[in-house]
Amino acid sequence: MKEEVKSAIERIRPNLQADGGDVELVDVDDEGIVKVKLMGACRGCPMSQMTLKQGIQKYLQKEVPGVKEVVSVT
Repeated sequence: MKEEVKSAIERIRPNLQADGGDVELVDVDDEGIVKVKLMGACRGCPMSQMTLKQGIQKYLQKEVPGVKEVVSVT
């Protein structure tokens, strides 16, 4: 599943980079929890949680069966 998540993140990354942000995959555990690190403008943005849950998480859940949640780590 990790390779599928990595590939999906590569497809969504240009959208984040267009706004000065970025995302890095940290880990995917056996329960479908995806850990990412928000970078650039996403890091301190007050809307970052919305981007994480409504953008990244929704997209990954649609593209990769088994993804349960996406969480941000530092």
